[in-house]
Amino acid sequence: MIFNVFGFIITIAIYWGAKRIYRSSNNKALLSPLFITPLFLIILLLWSNTPYESYNTSAKYISYALQPATIALAVPLYKYFDLFKKNALPIVLSVLFGTGVALSSSELFAHLFHLDSEMIGSLIPHSVTTPMAMDISQVIGGIPAITAVFVIITGIIGSLIGPTIIKHLKINNCIARGILLGTSAHASGTTKAFEFGTTSGTISSVSMILTGFITIFAAPIMVNLLH
Repeated sequence: MIFNVFGFIITIAIYWGAKRIYRSSNNKALLSPLFITPLFLIILLLWSNTPYESYNTSAKYISYALQPATIALAVPLYKYFDLFKKNALPIVLSVLFGTGVALSSSELFAHLFHLDSEMIGSLIPHSVTTPMAMDISQVIGGIPAITAVFVIITGIIGSLIGPTIIKHLKINNCIARGILLGTSAHASGTTKAFEFGTTSGTISSVSMILTGFITIFAAPIMVNLLH
């Protein structure tokens, strides 16, 4: 019963606590709030034997906030437009290539595991930040809630692997770091990119937005090819 009324507050409280733990642990990816929050919620719902529908009665208002968040993604693109314009060609080409790899990997998984149309639609936007990914998923016949899970997994893996790749390949260019993290790990990667500096974080934000825009147009084509 408590989740019916206070699901929204409980979710925010868990996220706030997870964020404090994440910061005190020197930003270890496995302790990311994007991973810890849903994990704790699942455990609580199972422990209390609460159906998801009951929890969502209150918590659904968090999902409503994703719509204005999608529009807000245009802010960094506007704010740092001069930086983007100066490096437009390498950014756009790199993001196009990265998005192509992400979509191709979706196709590979679809064939490998013989996924049905709903799962294909849910998987394709996995490299796009959550607000855009859920909208894209709904348009192409996916299940937004499952898409959100794929997005979280992609972000966590990207945040873990990305810095390791940067370190071992000795990628010292701030713009290259930002493109790598923003294109492959969306918001989680962008958070990690800001740890490398403002320029890397800014370019990561721009790359994340471009990845979303490209996927909006490419996802329906990919779905038709896979059917």
